Amino acid sequence: MDWKTLFFSPDGRIGRQSFWIGWLVLLGVNVVLGWIPLIGWALSLVTIYCNVCITAKRLHDMGKSGFLQIIPLVACPTLIVGAIVAVAGPAIMAGVADANEAQVTAAILAGVGGMMLFFLAAFAIGLGFLIWIGVSNTQPGENRYGPEPTLNAIA
Repeated sequence: MDWKTLFFSPDGRIGRQSFWIGWLVLLGVNVVLGWIPLIGWALSLVTIYCNVCITAKRLHDMGKSGFLQIIPLVACPTLIVGAIVAVAGPAIMAGVADANEAQVTAAILAGVGGMMLFFLAAFAIGLGFLIWIGVSNTQPGENRYGPEPTLNAIA
């Protein structure tokens, strides 16, 4: 498997080593692109597709559908929106209820605590999924996604 196939094709299988190499390359590219305003940020959207491709291939290698990666892709942003609501909701409700300053402050602090729990849950889901696909064993032999990858798959 070459670099182009690794990053731009969701078909086939890759082992743990190829997955981690690809993931670290994408991390480095995203860090560099993050330093470039506007153009870099726009180009980093391409790396989302590349990440989808390597994750799908890794899931295929485990004998799973590539669509399983939807779980963290939906759960994490949903929890982040929940975190925003956790802060804004109590503050708005305290303001509407004609509360005094201490009650508004307590409501905001409670919202910040809720926000931290939502962010922690989003982080745990994303990290847990990454570790799961990164350390799980290869399904031995050929499966419906192709033959078992060789150890040195990236050329």
